[in-house]
Amino acid sequence: MAREDRSRREAKYPPPGVDAKAPNVARVYDAFLGGKDNFAADRQVVEFALRVTPNAPAAARANRAFLRRTVRYLVAEAGITQILDIGSGLPAPGNVHEVAREINPSVRTVYVDNDPVVYTHGQAALADARTTEVITGDVRRPTEVVDHPLVRQFIDFRQPVGLLLLAVLHHISDDEDPSGVVAALRDAMPAGSHLVISSFRMPGTDLAEQRAKAIEMERLFHDRLGSGRWRPEETIRGWFGDWDMLPPGLVPLSSWRPNEPGEVAQDMTCHSFVGGVARKN
Repeated sequence: MAREDRSRREAKYPPPGVDAKAPNVARVYDAFLGGKDNFAADRQVVEFALRVTPNAPAAARANRAFLRRTVRYLVAEAGITQILDIGSGLPAPGNVHEVAREINPSVRTVYVDNDPVVYTHGQAALADARTTEVITGDVRRPTEVVDHPLVRQFIDFRQPVGLLLLAVLHHISDDEDPSGVVAALRDAMPAGSHLVISSFRMPGTDLAEQRAKAIEMERLFHDRLGSGRWRPEETIRGWFGDWDMLPPGLVPLSSWRPNEPGEVAQDMTCHSFVGGVARKN
């Protein structure tokens, strides 16, 4: 069978193996967005972050808006009909498959995350099993993700793929080789595929106040979550490899093709969270 009959699944919450007393990246992100699929430990991380940067939730909202704009571009302008969203996080308003299907109802989407809570909520949110699927997988094991039976069923790697890596690579430590992870994923994509990345960027020395905040936030994330790196711009740019960067390049999230000029934020988080889109020739 393509998928297990959802009506026969037993709803267990939290799912087995989930420690509600320990914060989790996907649930902390949900808490930043004002969602309800998080626990007290996750909300505590947000409370600490707000002491450092009171407008930190704006960064999470900017990332969701960036996601929606890039998905619209992929489907409406680049003609992408299949999307692989790795590190997808918990469902939130404006999910990838919802945005894509507003433009082309036949677009196929596969969500991938390593959090069992994401899988549980993802399954509950999927109304159309024909074009959307969610699996448990870890971006740090890219070959396992690409070779997963359901990924292979939903994604035809002979045709262009929209590969989304939003707000996930900054949670991979240096010794886990994020550059190698992305290179393996790029190599698995056919010509015409598009890569979308958003990640925390360490501001330059010319932005002393923003840089100090980023260093403090990095320390907080490391202590509370065990992950979270603000990396130099050249490192993030290197993750796109030799793919062609689309204008306007690697920029603050709100500066990537805003719907209206007034949408470009100039707040404290603006220069600490960047994104871009590239195409494989």
